Amino acid sequence: MPPALKWFKSSYSGSDGGECVEIAVASISIRIRDSKNPNGPRLRVSPATWADFTVFVATRG
Repeated sequence: MPPALKWFKSSYSGSDGGECVEIAVASISIRIRDSKNPNGPRLRVSPATWADFTVFVATRG
């Protein structure tokens, strides 16, 4: 059985459960979910894709 994922969200997110996403780092992928619906659909991306996304957000955000 794989270990449980440790989910976290940005320190910029409020604690009121608003419009946040959470991520978890797995052995070969990054998992992404909606904090309001933790049992709902999840995205799975490669570490390289996640790195590209964070650079994009940081430079255009």
